[in-house]
Amino acid sequence: MLLHLHSLLFLLLTVTGPAEVKLLVQRMESRYRSARTLQATFLERYLENGNVVRVEAGIAYFRRPGKMRWEYQSPEKNLFLVDGKSAWFYVPADHTVTRVPAKDSSDWRTPLALLAGEMKISRLCARIISSAKEKPEAAGNVVLACELRGAASAKREQSAQQPSFPSSAPAESVFFEVAKDSGALVKVSVRDPGGVGVEFHFANWQFDPPLADALFQFDPPPGVAIVNGELSVPDAGTKP
Repeated sequence: MLLHLHSLLFLLLTVTGPAEVKLLVQRMESRYRSARTLQATFLERYLENGNVVRVEAGIAYFRRPGKMRWEYQSPEKNLFLVDGKSAWFYVPADHTVTRVPAKDSSDWRTPLALLAGEMKISRLCARIISSAKEKPEAAGNVVLACELRGAASAKREQSAQQPSFPSSAPAESVFFEVAKDSGALVKVSVRDPGGVGVEFHFANWQFDPPLADALFQFDPPPGVAIVNGELSVPDAGTKP
């Protein structure tokens, strides 16, 4: 009984209410909105049914308006780049680059371009609340659950058409882990209904580093084939 009381007290002390969530989102938005360019190291983990199946790391760069560059350094060098119009994924070892209009890409990295935009979470999330079920990586961090705008529309549409049946294909789950005192973005997690997920862990944020325009332009090297296609989340056992 005493253990249950302690657990309940801990939950009451750590749950963040709507007013606190709003202030935290505003703190995060203002922190990143004030910078024209951003740079951070990242650790990207792919998961399948809760098990980590691949880990990658590198450096991410963001520049307004709507540009970003992800340089993967380990376990092998790859490049993901959004130049404001197109999203590119370049695999040097394969001598190929995939190109797709940025607005049409379903790649999980693409929504993170909001860091290089107006930095308004409401453009991505129809609703955002504190997630008591998700455990933060460190004390002092808060995990926020985001209901994607497209998911909210689909849910309302399905509810209107089939009010007596629950959704058989729930939307992706998106979570932001944020440092409560500073508003620093620590982690972004995305999970699909099939148990596949990806986590982006960020560290060493730099604000307004000098970044050349050329860093956000992609010129295919000689001999590299350009494939026009869709950038989507890969199978857990394959390369991104």
